[in-house]
Amino acid sequence: MNLNIDQARVARELEELAAISQVPPPAVTRILFTDADLRGRAYVKGLCREAGLEIREDPVGNIFARWQGADRSLPAVCTGSHIDAIPNAGKFDGTVGVLGGLEALRALARAGFRPPRSIELIIFTAEEPTRFGIGCLGSRLMGGALTSSADEDLKDNDGRSLQQIRVEAGYTGSLETVRLPCNYCRAFVELHIEQGPILERDQIDVGIVTAIAPPAGLRLWIEGEGGHAGAVLMPQRRDAFLGAAEIALSLEKAARESGAIDTVATTGVCEVFPGAINSIPSRVRMEVDVRDIGPGRRDEVLRKLHVAIVEVSSRRGLTVRKEIINQDSPAQSGPLALAALEKACLVQGATFARMISRAYHDALFISLLAPSAMLFIPCRSGISHHPDEYASDEHISAGIAVLAETLADLAVAADYGTPSDLPPAIRTQTVR
Repeated sequence: MNLNIDQARVARELEELAAISQVPPPAVTRILFTDADLRGRAYVKGLCREAGLEIREDPVGNIFARWQGADRSLPAVCTGSHIDAIPNAGKFDGTVGVLGGLEALRALARAGFRPPRSIELIIFTAEEPTRFGIGCLGSRLMGGALTSSADEDLKDNDGRSLQQIRVEAGYTGSLETVRLPCNYCRAFVELHIEQGPILERDQIDVGIVTAIAPPAGLRLWIEGEGGHAGAVLMPQRRDAFLGAAEIALSLEKAARESGAIDTVATTGVCEVFPGAINSIPSRVRMEVDVRDIGPGRRDEVLRKLHVAIVEVSSRRGLTVRKEIINQDSPAQSGPLALAALEKACLVQGATFARMISRAYHDALFISLLAPSAMLFIPCRSGISHHPDEYASDEHISAGIAVLAETLADLAVAADYGTPSDLPPAIRTQTVR
């Protein structure tokens, strides 16, 4: 298909959305249901209305912008991502998949394409875990990985529940209605920046994601005994921070010894109380993140972490309380979506590599409903979640063209085989 991607318009819209932020540029911060988030939502909905899409929103704020197909009874083809941004973030994470997805629909319309089945752009609520400590809130509820009890169970740092906050933002109704039926979506494809250096380094146009490695997230409270930094001698100390440090290092060791490059572990939060230079830490709150596409390896790292917690706490006279934040299963991309992506790369003349995603995305939970896959574009030096995050207009446009071709392909009635059934000419190396 002869697709005309309006690079200048997409670049302008990315800039305009980035300017809707809780902090000055170049940083972007849009936390769920803050004023900046609500203004960002209004901006994107306005663009969707200009494109003639039909908009609806569910009780948790997921936004659906639909291009109605000739047969409304058929399951839709879906794409989309998120627009919320962690503190001090960049302007491309998530937003490329939203504004790029919108441009893909506009480009198809300009090319004269009329979809036999509906194509829907979804703007997911709270892909980032910033406010409630759990990522992919909207898509978890859609896919049934999270129940309506989240309304009261999830609380922000001020102790306010999800229900309180969403109602104040204008989103009412039962969370039970957020879950989508299994026949809602024929396939889902998410466009995203890679958030890693591989595509740029190897000069590959796009990455086709074959699997997503979700995190297992744990929260730890480590209790010791405080005291004056000068008065308590070393043999009598029960320093909560030093215990936390040992636990963090044991986590790193377990990940390094897994035998697979795909195993990663991070201690991303370590809050020390009382936080005074002349006071022995009496309490620490830690949050750790373990990821692997192999659930057995990930679970072995967690087992070793628990062993280390028991040993360190016993030796140092500490008590440790654990809470599982999330422990999701890895997702394999659906053959239908993968085949359509690879075919689109051939049609558009784009080089590609098959790869896994070690960052998790909304596609992980939509895969519970329908064949899902992701399309990555290069980002400079692999930098993400930072104001220096950057993707070029050319790479964004190439990704949008492949996405548009894929959506058009999936919107027709015929099914396609698995990627291995496709001509060898469109295959490239697998990147691990």
